[in-house]
Amino acid sequence: MTVHMDLRYSAEHEAFRREVRDWLAAHVPRPALPSGDTAEGFARCKVWERQLFDAGYAVVSWPREYGGRGASLWEWLIFEEEYYRAGAPPHVAQNGIFLLAPTLFEFGTEDQKTRILKRMAAAEEVWAQGWSEPNAGSDLAGIQSRAERTEGGFRLYGQKTWCTRGAFCDFLFGLFRTDPAAPRHKGLTYFLVPLRAEGVTVRPVGRLDGDDGFAEVFCDGVFVPDRDVLGGVHEGWRVAMATASSERGLSLRSPGRFLATAARLCELYRRHRGAADAADPGLRDRVVQAWMDAEAYQLYTLRTVTRLAEGEKLGAEASLNKIFWSEMDVRMHETALALLGERAELCGGAPGAVEAGAWMKGYQFALAGPIYAGTNEIQKNVVAERVLGLPKAK
Repeated sequence: MTVHMDLRYSAEHEAFRREVRDWLAAHVPRPALPSGDTAEGFARCKVWERQLFDAGYAVVSWPREYGGRGASLWEWLIFEEEYYRAGAPPHVAQNGIFLLAPTLFEFGTEDQKTRILKRMAAAEEVWAQGWSEPNAGSDLAGIQSRAERTEGGFRLYGQKTWCTRGAFCDFLFGLFRTDPAAPRHKGLTYFLVPLRAEGVTVRPVGRLDGDDGFAEVFCDGVFVPDRDVLGGVHEGWRVAMATASSERGLSLRSPGRFLATAARLCELYRRHRGAADAADPGLRDRVVQAWMDAEAYQLYTLRTVTRLAEGEKLGAEASLNKIFWSEMDVRMHETALALLGERAELCGGAPGAVEAGAWMKGYQFALAGPIYAGTNEIQKNVVAERVLGLPKAK
């Protein structure tokens, strides 16, 4: 049986696309803002995200009472396509908006949603993720940071690391062990932690590219009230898996990001075609493959949104999604560097630098993709066992 699919957007959707495209054309900062992983760039990106919020574009798919416009996931995809097409700044509030917020909508109390979501959308309060520890990265169940019950709440102890933009953020959402006697995946609790509370020490982690937003966070008796437990005491693993599904699945990496990268890569090839073909005729095929991969990811995402619109939930297949987009991102940037040759190493205002070294910067970030949100080695195990039903390796 042949199944025909209509992938065209409705007239209303296309009207929304034109509205978004026109607004972005008039408002996207030019020249581009500094990296949001620097103090200056973070501050300027917050101003930009407040501008998005005031115009109703910060969180288009959220309910209106939390700062959104009640748009569908289809309209969110359209917005993301136009956002990246316009070359708009990366979201410094992304870990809150794309990871914590979906978890709050599912598990949060009305008080938590009222207190947090609108300020998050407006970039008035920016959130970092506090999961990884020095001896518990992809093995999240191995965390040792703990929370001890006290009157009215808990006292937190321990260390979190690789907190993206943690040096600048206001709050952290993280897992702490509340029952040390429980099995590894039990006895964990999901906390919402103010980073300026007494007992918190935030220490920036140096990076090869010089940006200083990464941080490790130390908690020494930090008090967190009961109202800032998300999803119930000892229920942290279940709540965290909902966040992980968002991180690996739909929200964190929309296809618009990769469609824009593929378009930039095609344009780069057109500009340097003569030298590139002479150096390696196979580069043209790699560029074409990058375009096809981006379109394949878009089609897969449209299928996912269709399922979500019909009431289904993302499960273990989110790991398959994460493997695909993270490896695709690396391949795209590797192809760009191959096209540029020695010029790929030039950055900033150096003579001969292409796009101020943006492709090298993007490549360095892409290398982290197969690691964060759970390493791809772990994700392949998840796919093998939970999607394909293969037995565990002995």
